Amino acid sequence: MRLTLHTDYAIRTLIYLAVNEDRLATISDISDSYGISKNHMMKVAQELVHHGFVVSERGRNGGLRLSRDASDINLADVVEKMETDFGLVACLDPSRNNCRITGVCGAQHAIFEAMEAFLAVLRKYSLQDSILNKDNLRHVFYAESPAVE
Repeated sequence: MRLTLHTDYAIRTLIYLAVNEDRLATISDISDSYGISKNHMMKVAQELVHHGFVVSERGRNGGLRLSRDASDINLADVVEKMETDFGLVACLDPSRNNCRITGVCGAQHAIFEAMEAFLAVLRKYSLQDSILNKDNLRHVFYAESPAVE
């Protein structure tokens, strides 16, 4: 299974916000720390707000913050909300299934089981587990920023 860049950026955004929980973070703060374009980060942030992982505060001193404690944000929940296509192969997505051997092929079940196992592992972890080395992460975030992609 491969996650989209959108989901990757969403997880990175949540990690940044969890590490910097004591203040609001702007899109620029996050995009500069990862070297990711502000346009990409804006789209990711909007979706994170839409799904309730992040709160956006408007105004001159506004920014983003986690909507709840990092220990209450499950990584599988984030992936399931941010990914738009879990149909790894055509037979797992009825809207695009044009496979002639659906129903008689044993691979369909194996691939579905593998996808479920992937999500089951992620269900064991919260955002808090991703920031156990908070001091090291903070050091990386405030070191020289990488070039924007």
